[in-house]
Amino acid sequence: MSTSTPELVLVADIGGTNARFALADLDCGKRPELHDEQKFSADRFASLQQAARHYLSSVAGRARISRAAIAVACPVTGDEIRLTNRAWSFSRRELQAELALDELVVLNDFGAAARSIPALNEDEKVVLHHGPHGGPVAPISVIGPGTGMGVALITQFESENWHVIETEGGHVSYAPQGSEERMIHEWLSARHGRVSVERVLSGNGLGRLHAALSGRPASKTETPKESLLSPAVIVERALAGEDVTSRRALARFCSILGSFAGDCALIHGARTVAIAGGVAPRFGSFLNSSAFVERFLDKGRFAAWLEAVRVVLVTHPEPGLLGAALTLRDVPQPAVVTA
Repeated sequence: MSTSTPELVLVADIGGTNARFALADLDCGKRPELHDEQKFSADRFASLQQAARHYLSSVAGRARISRAAIAVACPVTGDEIRLTNRAWSFSRRELQAELALDELVVLNDFGAAARSIPALNEDEKVVLHHGPHGGPVAPISVIGPGTGMGVALITQFESENWHVIETEGGHVSYAPQGSEERMIHEWLSARHGRVSVERVLSGNGLGRLHAALSGRPASKTETPKESLLSPAVIVERALAGEDVTSRRALARFCSILGSFAGDCALIHGARTVAIAGGVAPRFGSFLNSSAFVERFLDKGRFAAWLEAVRVVLVTHPEPGLLGAALTLRDVPQPAVVTA
């Protein structure tokens, strides 16, 4: 008895720092399976087109790829797409033609990560605050500090009918709490003018926290010597206990993240908050033992309301790729007309 070869589709998660690609089998059960995952530094390529061609050439032994879902770190509103934190732009129509695709879905990268949340297994997330229930209960606020700060909302109309609302919530104004955070706000304001949440809760935001706490002058320009310490170095030093300032910066980052998570839960009326992608999974144990939950609940008269909200940290390695595959799977296919 012969078995048919499953159709594989291309999925991609294109951020400001990295470009991730995989092939996905959409017909393997309850959720798609990812194959041939690869991650590239976006600095290696002049464009998304070049990065996609490079990846496809590396899996050239596969059957022709005719469908794709590409998640990008920017709003997706028309044919022309421009990434927010990288000088890449493309036309959807031209990209589809260049990659010889029959179907191309382009979606916001954090919308893709959010779409994966209801499909995750319990061992693909860490519970930071239990609440009274288990499993994903909608509405779900999804936040993710990475190159930027992603924010999305998931609603549920029926038992398996999940709907993702992509937002630009990471660009709301940052609200400092306490004297140290007011000092940080003043430092950031002197450097950037308006201070958004993304200025603090992102990879570079962690570098800015470290710079502010180390007493560096808040000049508006940076020389190479004054460039920000990378988040990977700060996290490594903080977890190793090698650098007091790095540990203070990471602890402050976790506290501010807790406050913002609580704000999002209140704004969305969320019953679940999920932290997905970005830098947070690198220091999950530190986050779990930090003041995150204390600050999450520190909302005055609504502290008791937030006690009923479950908070999880996603540990799945590629939620954006999984979410892109789920989105492509759920796109209605045209009816086949027979004579």
